[in-house]
Amino acid sequence: MKTFVSAAVGCALLSFSAPSARAAEPAFRLTSPLFQDNGVLSKKYGGISPANKNCVGENISPPLAWAPGPEGTKSYVIMMVDLSGRLGTGVDHWLAYGIPASVTSLAEGQASKPQDFIVGGKSGADTELYFGPCPSPGTGLHHYIFTLVATDLAPGELKPGLTRAELIKAIAGRGKAVTDLVARMEFMP
Repeated sequence: MKTFVSAAVGCALLSFSAPSARAAEPAFRLTSPLFQDNGVLSKKYGGISPANKNCVGENISPPLAWAPGPEGTKSYVIMMVDLSGRLGTGVDHWLAYGIPASVTSLAEGQASKPQDFIVGGKSGADTELYFGPCPSPGTGLHHYIFTLVATDLAPGELKPGLTRAELIKAIAGRGKAVTDLVARMEFMP
C-alpha cells in the first residue's frame, strides 16, 4: 500500500510540476542586441540634418527583435518617442505599423529606408522613416521609448502618414500585447 501511495503522489507531483506548452512560449518583449533596456545609444544612431545643428548622427536605425505576439496577432506597431524633447512637448521620432505578424526583427539600418512590409507614420521630422535622436545641448540624457504593440489589424488596414495621435486612435481596442524598450542619448557634438 505504501508503494502505491508513494507512486500516486509522485505522479501527481510530476503532473503539477511539468511545464505547460503555454509556459514555454517566450514572453512578448522588445530587445536589441545593441543596447540593454535603459542603455545608451551611440552617436551613429542619432539623427542627421543640415537644418538642425543638434542632429549630428548618422541616422541609422538600431536593430530590434521580439518574440511573436499572442494568438490573434496580425500586425505590429512600433513607436519611438522622446517625451522630454522640445522642452517637454515631446518628439515623435518614428512611427511604423502594418508590420506583418511573421516579422519579428528589424536589422540595423532597415527602418532608415523604405521597406515594402512597413507602413510609415508621420514623425516630428516630417518623415515616414526612422529619424534618430537629436537632443539639445545642456538638456542631459533623453529617454527614447520604443513601444511595440501586437495588434489584430491586418497589415494593410491603416493608411500611410498617420500622426501618433491618429495611430493611437486607430489601434485603440485592437492591441493584443505591448512592450517597451528605452534607449538614452545626450547631445554629442
